[in-house]
Formats: sequence, C-alpha cells, structure tokens
Amino acid sequence: MDLSKPLQEQLIAWRRDFHRHPEIGFEEFRTSGIVAEHLVSLGLEVITNVGQTGVVGILWGEETGPTIGLRADMDALPIQDQKTASYSSQIPGKAHLCGHDAHTAILMGAAQLLTSLGKPKRGNIKFIFQPAEEGLAGAKAMIDDGVLENPKVDAMAGLHMFPGMKTGTLGVTKGVAFASADSIKIKVIGKGGHAARPHEGVDAIAVSAQIITALQNIPSRMVDPLEPIVITIGKITGGFMGAALAPEVEMVGTVRTLSADLRSQMPKLIDRVIHGVCDSFGAEYELDYTDGYPVVHNNHDMVDLMTETSDQLFGSKEWNYIKPSTGGEDFAFYCEKVPGVFFRLGSGRGDEETGYPLHHPKFDLDETTLPYGVAMLSAIALHFLQRQESEGD
Repeated sequence: MDLSKPLQEQLIAWRRDFHRHPEIGFEEFRTSGIVAEHLVSLGLEVITNVGQTGVVGILWGEETGPTIGLRADMDALPIQDQKTASYSSQIPGKAHLCGHDAHTAILMGAAQLLTSLGKPKRGNIKFIFQPAEEGLAGAKAMIDDGVLENPKVDAMAGLHMFPGMKTGTLGVTKGVAFASADSIKIKVIGKGGHAARPHEGVDAIAVSAQIITALQNIPSRMVDPLEPIVITIGKITGGFMGAALAPEVEMVGTVRTLSADLRSQMPKLIDRVIHGVCDSFGAEYELDYTDGYPVVHNNHDMVDLMTETSDQLFGSKEWNYIKPSTGGEDFAFYCEKVPGVFFRLGSGRGDEETGYPLHHPKFDLDETTLPYGVAMLSAIALHFLQRQESEGD
C-alpha cells in the first residue's frame, strides 16, 4: 500500500483520460496504444494485437518458474454518458459505465509497481489487457491467440469495480461466482390485417405478450426453485401503426444460470414454451439460442490466496464472502483453462454520485479505490509466486 498510494494521482489521470475517450469492443485502438506505450516504458516484453486489440506485458523472472496472469478489460459500453463531470465521455453514445477504465488504470499501476521491485526471483507475471468483455468474448479471442502460452499461465486473477460496497473493501465467492450468460432471439410470425378486425389475422404483438409472460413460468414452475435462473426479454420490435395488426415481432433477451446442467436444459424448455403459445394462437416462430459466457468458477485455493493476501496487506479483514452474481463475465473462459480468482473491489462512498449501479448512464466511482486495486493485484501476484516457490511447484 505504501507503494500504491503515491500512484493515486497518475491512476486518476489515466482513468479519466480513458473515461473521456471510451472505445467499445474490438475498437480499443487508442486505449491499447496508451497501454502498450506504458508497458514498453517499463522495460517489459510487450505483445500487441492479441485477440485483435489486446495487449500483453511480460515481467520475466530471474529463474524459470510458474506464471500468473493479471487481467484488466478495456472496453466501454454503447450507452450515452449522462454525468456532468469534467471527465465525462466525449464520444456520443459510448461511455465507461462499468469501470473498465479503472480496471485498465489499476493494471497499468500494478505493472509499474511490480516492475519497480525488479524481476521476481522465480516465475513470471503476465499483464493481460483484454478487449471486448461486454458481450463479444474478448477473453476467448485472446486465449485463441495464445495469451495463456509462452510462457504458460498457471493461474489468473482479476477484479471488478462494485459501487454497492464501500471503497477499498473486497468481496469474493468460492466456486461459482458469476452466471452463464446466453442470448435468445425470437421472431414471432403472425398474419397482418386491420386492427379493427383482429379475428382475420394473427396479432404477433399479442402472441409475443403471451410468450413473455409464459417464459417466466420456466423459473417459477418448470425447474427446481432452488436453482437461480433469470430470463429477461430486453428488446422488442414490431408493427407499423396503431390501426394495423403486426405481422411479425422480434424479441431479444438473455438467459442466466449458475448451473451448467440447468444451462443445458434451457434451449429445449424455452422452445417448448414458445411452441405451445404460438400453436395456441396459430402463429409461427423462429428461435435463435446462442451460448454466450459460461459460469465464472473461482478456484478454492486461489480464493484462499486472495483472502490471505488481503489480510497480510491491510492487517485486518477487509473482505467478505458474497453471494454469486447473475451477471455475466468472460473471465470465465480463463477459469475454464487455469485456476482463477475474480473478486470485487468496493468503489462507493455511500453517496448518490458513486451509488449508481453498473451500466447506469450516470455510473461513476470513488477514485480513491484505485490504489487498493493496484496493491491487491500486485500482492496476489507476488504471493502466488512465493507460495509456488515454497511448495516447490
């Protein structure tokens, strides 16, 4: 912490610069350029264009040994920033409303701090700056490009801002920590006609309304009520005017589960419900069910390492076990390959300004939390390498 706190002014400057110039998935050219330039200035081995716009920095140890990866996501959201801060987004329709600007600044700071300590005695640290977390699976793109190889990554750690927790406090979940996140697209095909004579057509809007309601019977009546599941239709389009039946309606939604087994059942259950409703009203339909992110599974040993690190770093218990989230996170792809831990870092002061939830148009964070993130990621990396050395791999 003594090494992290002096970095606060620089961390805030980085974060605000990224906040003013947000870039969405696989368009992080400016951001990745700034990151790469910083890593080069530290004397790290730097690899660019990993997973399209990703950047990797490698701090090689003095001796061959295990490698830990530290990850930050760099992309913004396609949402209009509604804040009035001096560092509000300057790009219409794009904004850092999930804290990825802070994640990037924190990992840049961790790279600076760890480099200042010199080469690890044994083992390596990879700084992984990832594009396209928001729905485009940038983690998978980087893995496909070999980010977990040369040197082979033995463990991963990452963090996420969380406004619902006090600045500097930590939250972590053992086992399943974040839900799978799949997408559904539904097209209801009816028969157009005059709105005054609905019996002559098939009203796709009316059918869609029944489908939306019926889908909620899956979590409430068709699966074990102790199994968390969320089915949400977030977008619906259809129709031409108030005096005409809509011949088609398209709906887009998301499906979240905390169980791989339940996840595998969802396409069939959703199709059954839609088929039943459409058949009742004489409509047809098309269902496109797309697998998205798997669940994030935190490795128990890595969670223990993270909590032990926190206790050593702060000299007191600043962390809590928290419930799994039904949010999705593509850190899951790393956890499928190597033991990983993904935890939350509190970023709320308890006021309105820092209390807006993630993805809210007015989301902001308490920037004094940034040094805590730098300290935690840096200490986790060192603790992992030291533990591996003491255990002889």
